[in-house]
Amino acid sequence: MATPSPVTPETPFEPSKPPVIEGFSPSVYSNPEGFKEKFLRKTRENPMVPIGCLGTAAALSYGLYCFHRGHSQRSQLMMRTRIAAQGFTVAAILLGLAASAMKSRP
Repeated sequence: MATPSPVTPETPFEPSKPPVIEGFSPSVYSNPEGFKEKFLRKTRENPMVPIGCLGTAAALSYGLYCFHRGHSQRSQLMMRTRIAAQGFTVAAILLGLAASAMKSRP
């Protein structure tokens, strides 16, 4: 009766490195992007999102300033403006996702 020989893999598994799969690359881009490059690329793809974020931050800041100064009417108006700017930002994100999904279809 023959004893089975232990199976040894060709290359040992290293958890620090991603597995090599033929025909698959984990990144679409040839070089890794830094934060600045990725931010600029995403801003060029959908410029309405940063505009909405800036509008939200501006309305919030000015509304808090007015609240601190005691102008309650203007503070309430700015908080409502902030909600509208947040809605604009969410809509811009969703429209950007839909546009990129439509663009990636064959």
